[in-house]
Amino acid sequence: MTRVSQRGSAMLITMILITALLAGAAVLISLQMAANRATDLTRTGISALYCAEAGLTATRSLIANNQPNWNASLGTGTEPSWLAGADHDIDDDGVGPDYRVTLVDNMDEAGSDNPNLDADGKIIIVSRCLKYPDVPKEVREMVGYTTQSNCYNSQQGGCAGNNNQNSPY
Repeated sequence: MTRVSQRGSAMLITMILITALLAGAAVLISLQMAANRATDLTRTGISALYCAEAGLTATRSLIANNQPNWNASLGTGTEPSWLAGADHDIDDDGVGPDYRVTLVDNMDEAGSDNPNLDADGKIIIVSRCLKYPDVPKEVREMVGYTTQSNCYNSQQGGCAGNNNQNSPY
């Protein structure tokens, strides 16, 4: 028997082509996975922003009703205990609080500012979403609450547009 001397060049070319195709497929899969992750982070980021805004909405009236307690809560970095009445589980999944709200003083004192004292009835509410730790979002809103009083025509400064030009009669 004579042996046919073949060197296997066709097999080598086939192996190179298969390896190149597998490497190309791996690169495409990697690119698609990165694009999916970026899309997921964008979607989660939008949800986290909505979550933080919901924290503002849920606590706004409680913050307005507790204006005398603001100074004790300003600049502490912790949520005031009197905000416990707000529903912190906005999606009702029973898994911990979805947001945390803290209070920060605006720069309202002349000269050196005291971050633990409100002097003008305006503060900054900071709501931070805790539900999506991969994309933390925080919303800040400056609010001012003043007590309302009745306006009388003869009071100083006038009322109803008379600018203290009250009739002497």
